[in-house]
Amino acid sequence: MLSERNFARQIDLTSLQLFVAVCELGSIGRAAEREFIAASAVSKRLSDLEATLGTQLLYRHARGVRLTPAGESLLHHARSMMFSLEKMQAELSEYADGVRGHVRMHASISAIVQFLPEDLGAFTHAHPQVKIDLEEHLSAEVLRAVQEGAADIGVCNGAAGTGELQTLPYRQDQLALVMPLQHPLANAPELPFEAALDFDLVGLHTNSSIHQAIHQAATQAGRSVRLRIHVTGLDAMCRMIANGLGLGVMPLRAFELMRATDTLHAVPLTDAWAARQLMLAARDFSTLPVTARLLVDHLQARANGMPSAHAA
Repeated sequence: MLSERNFARQIDLTSLQLFVAVCELGSIGRAAEREFIAASAVSKRLSDLEATLGTQLLYRHARGVRLTPAGESLLHHARSMMFSLEKMQAELSEYADGVRGHVRMHASISAIVQFLPEDLGAFTHAHPQVKIDLEEHLSAEVLRAVQEGAADIGVCNGAAGTGELQTLPYRQDQLALVMPLQHPLANAPELPFEAALDFDLVGLHTNSSIHQAIHQAATQAGRSVRLRIHVTGLDAMCRMIANGLGLGVMPLRAFELMRATDTLHAVPLTDAWAARQLMLAARDFSTLPVTARLLVDHLQARANGMPSAHAA
């Protein structure tokens, strides 16, 4: 059996690249044409790869090839390696262009609307040569991206369930019930969510943490949600509410930042699930690139009300 070191030495990247090409095209001949190499050379490399691994990777037949179970496993890992190499090449080319680092971040809409503009703005002001790629996703998708390596850092609702990922506290937010100024519930200083179940609601995406929380709360109360329309963003929710299509649940700070108070009013919810913890997530914070760890430290310092220790 090959040791870990010998295995790494005997598996070459060109053979893995050709293996992926053959799998994608289903044919050694077509893969050879795409990669500008003789079909016999591709076949030889695949045979050598199988010999090195000690197992058959492909079933060869007259019309092409198909993967064995071992081949399926290798394809998954080979694609992951190719992705990592492309990422490495992209990041190193940015160093050559004067960028000192690159951080990929996925975050929920709540984090993006409420906190990240100011926090990331302060970071990029202190570190202008660090590039941050930020994408908005639902909390569950944020966690999946971090787990699969598509993002270095995730920011999401802690109630989403983080599995094997490491997490650190980031910010807290408070959900509120948003309604027109003249609504019968508008005079209440705070409300349980159950009070909203007598009215039509404007809801977020069905996989969003807020959508799931309000449906779970309604179920526990033995009631159903009168959901009139789904929207994909908080600004769209406010416009629907302002035009009489129902009430909505959103983070209180997001509502205040959107300056919708001329036509709408927000009442904090008293339910335990309405006080939420936003988390930073990573596969392993200790192994993040230096710039990503720098950003994590900055975000935690901002959340704690302290200036970043690394600020310029």
